[in-house]
Amino acid sequence: MNGAALDRPARRVFLDHNATTPLRPAARAAMLDVLAASGNASSVHADGRAARGVVEAARTAVARLVGAPSAAIVFTSGATEANALVLHPDLEIAGQNQACDVLVTSAVEHPSVLRGHRFPIAQVESIPVDADGRLVLDALEQVLAGHAAAGRRALVSLMLANNETGVIQPVTAASALAHAHGAVMHCDAVQAPGRMSLDMATLGVDFLTISSHKIGGPQGAGALVAAHPHSRPRVPLIAGGGQERGLRAGTENVAAIAGFGAAAVICAAQGGEEAGRLRGLRDRLEKEIVERFQGSQVAGAGVERLPNTTSVIFAGLKAETLVIALDLAHVSVSAGSACSSGKVGPSHVLAAMGVGDAAAGGAIRLSLGWSSCDEDVDVAIAALGRVVPRLLNRPVRAA
Repeated sequence: MNGAALDRPARRVFLDHNATTPLRPAARAAMLDVLAASGNASSVHADGRAARGVVEAARTAVARLVGAPSAAIVFTSGATEANALVLHPDLEIAGQNQACDVLVTSAVEHPSVLRGHRFPIAQVESIPVDADGRLVLDALEQVLAGHAAAGRRALVSLMLANNETGVIQPVTAASALAHAHGAVMHCDAVQAPGRMSLDMATLGVDFLTISSHKIGGPQGAGALVAAHPHSRPRVPLIAGGGQERGLRAGTENVAAIAGFGAAAVICAAQGGEEAGRLRGLRDRLEKEIVERFQGSQVAGAGVERLPNTTSVIFAGLKAETLVIALDLAHVSVSAGSACSSGKVGPSHVLAAMGVGDAAAGGAIRLSLGWSSCDEDVDVAIAALGRVVPRLLNRPVRAA
């Protein structure tokens, strides 16, 4: 081996696409075009109108991605802000005021939902999931019936697919139950676009939130989507100017929104094909792991999951140690969600599924994305083959 080869850095493999996926070339190009121009999207001169055209084109692209009217899209800084905007007791549904008394969520929601945002924490109620991580619909119906009988209206918030396990939730069925009991339905669909079919009419939800950087757009952009142009939270989270129909004051981040729109166009056009390719990569990754590492298991393996997501429990290991060891082996994975300032702690998702503390402590998430390839899977399996036995003080098994 020559000196140049020794100095060449090892190729990194990124398997943390549920945290963020790399910027798509089309999104980068759209952003650079905006950054090279001038104009505030609220200005009436030619430069401002050009910026406004970019924002509205992106709004149309995002609307088509989720099957919603473009007039019902509100751009935000991300999905967390979009969740905070809609999780409010004072809503308007199709032009009618709908005051909500309680927020009802599943036990496996993202922290931005579980914390209730503008609902007092005493008015947030959590519904259990089963051992596979799916919402217990009978429990939801019982809770909704109880609130309706007492004259209380609920806002139900249920994610479409879990960010840690990839388990897909019964959102359509939950929406039907919610509406049957006079409740409003919100869905955090951040992990879904480009990985599964996504249509608001099919889901039956009143509101939906998505994020740019989960689909290959830039970080710093997201959207609250309503099923009807006259459905909205009646109290803005950020008050000021009249941007975004008065629901999100402040000058729009036109470059980020342009990248979001470009990524949405690609996801809408190529999502089905991309999902099928990712499923093949994920299935091979899981098969190799389960066969090679005794005692390992895939969380939620028995139910429908996103085609790109694997949550693997390694018996006898600590997730934090394994994540660091893989990082040193040039493979990027995570221990659960990456939305808690990099902290590694017990997974509330696995705990809700009934996984014991010891087992849950050894769970890592490997998530694929648009830039993933067969070589990434090969490198990850090889790295696990070196790292896991060493951490368990066992001989390395030959590939």
